[in-house]
Parts: sequence; structure tokens; C-alpha cells
Amino acid sequence: QVQMVESGGGLVQAGGSLRLSCAVSGRTESSYGRGWFSQAPGKEREFVAAIVWSGSSTYYADSVKGRFTITRDNAKDTVDLQMNSLKPEDTAVYYCAALRGLKYRDPKMYAYWGQGTQVTVSS
Repeated sequence: QVQMVESGGGLVQAGGSLRLSCAVSGRTESSYGRGWFSQAPGKEREFVAAIVWSGSSTYYADSVKGRFTITRDNAKDTVDLQMNSLKPEDTAVYYCAALRGLKYRDPKMYAYWGQGTQVTVSS
């Protein structure tokens, strides 16, 4: 079964940093890019960041602009999310998925969701 595999989550104090990585398990169909979403307990899955292969364009949720950076490692075929200046409100499970359309903020445009990695930021 094809899916993304996330890694790098953990427990960090407010103001700290984490680097998440998203790799592909199996062979996927072509995609427009890859994205990261977060889901806190009792809340819906929210867009965090996306990278589009064409032109390497990147997009961010307003809440993470200037703090998070999404990059692609072509050699490893991974997409990483560098998370700096973390806040307690960033606490969530972070998921990675393949972008199958142009509406990068819409989770319905994504496929091959991973199991997620927990990020916990203590105050």
C-alpha cells in the first residue's frame, strides 16, 4: 500500500525547533507536490504548508509564516518541514500527503496520507 511516512516529531519547549520529514513508501502516481497538515485533538485537519514541484513554489498557513519552512530533498525524495519558534498552539499530529490538484489548502486535494507524527510543545 502506498503512503507517506512521517518522522521527526517529539516533545519540545516553547521557542524550540523540530524538523519533520516525509518520505514515500511505495510507488505513487505523479503529483503536483506535497503538503503538511496538522490536527489537534477535537479539531479538523488544517493546512500548514505545501510545496509544488513546478517552480518549487511554497505556500504556508498564516499562523506559521516566518516560522516554518518546507523544502524538498530531491536526492532522498523527501519533503521536510523545519519548524522554528514553536508555540504550544502548534501541538498536534502532523500529516504529510501527496498533492493531486491545484487547491493546496484543501485536504480533499491530497492522497496517500501518512500515519502522522506527534508534535508536542510545552509552555
